[in-house]
Amino acid sequence: MLKRTIYIGNPAYLKLKNRQLKIIAPESGEEKGSIPVEDIAVLMLDNYQITISHQLIVALQGNNVAVVSCDAHHLPFALMLPMSGHVVHSERIKHQINISEPLRKQLWKQTVEAKISQQMLLLKKLKKPHEPLGIYANQVKSGDSTNMEGIAAQYYWKQLFENFSREREGASPNNLLNFGYAVLRSIVARALVSSGLNPTVGIFHRNKYNAYCLADDIMEPYRPYVDWMVYRWMEENPDQCELIPQTKAFLLQIATHDVVMMQKLRPLMVAVSSTTASLYKCFIGELRTIRYPLLC
Repeated sequence: MLKRTIYIGNPAYLKLKNRQLKIIAPESGEEKGSIPVEDIAVLMLDNYQITISHQLIVALQGNNVAVVSCDAHHLPFALMLPMSGHVVHSERIKHQINISEPLRKQLWKQTVEAKISQQMLLLKKLKKPHEPLGIYANQVKSGDSTNMEGIAAQYYWKQLFENFSREREGASPNNLLNFGYAVLRSIVARALVSSGLNPTVGIFHRNKYNAYCLADDIMEPYRPYVDWMVYRWMEENPDQCELIPQTKAFLLQIATHDVVMMQKLRPLMVAVSSTTASLYKCFIGELRTIRYPLLC
């Protein structure tokens, strides 16, 4: 069964009862909703007047739910995950830490190739110039030593949005992209923990201040799905460039976005789990390539 992404943006008291997440109105005590904890993958909390019981937190972590907290600007700010999401967690972490440098570089090469290919497929789908990206994808070297990822990104953003500069604090649609990427990052981090891997120990990203280096690595080929959703939103809502509740509700659908994985149509959340499982098999030598999806 496909797990759910739950967004709560109003004042609420959240508690656990009969293995259900109960949403209670703080003033009236009225129950506003009830969701089985085992059905939840991501829980996003976007109001400073949300209170959550510790019993519920433990139950959520026991079911490997990613709990995302938003800041005063209503952007994802913090992510809570269980410390261990697999029965042989420590063994898998040892394999992850001890991979060779050549393997690390080869896995990053595959990841960059997949990302650029996804960007090319999106531009092609939108009937925009895309041919150079195919050339860039074929020129990626081990460890992306020539930074084809950056070269491809410069071309990609110019084609996808007119007069656009991709900056974290830049003008819209940067705000929409940031929100979508934060949700995607949570989904990827959750899948990594489920596969017994540590989302901190990356294959390319190594910033000592980043607690989710591996999540940032593995989400790269999935970013174009967020780009596609943002593009669709802007096409359908040209006058709405702020992060209103409707925008967030739309972007939160990224978890169920259909992707092609191993020639089958699967929800993105399921595909990410397949990707992280294949990553571990690469670490132990059972596979030579990470399984990434194709944009359909």
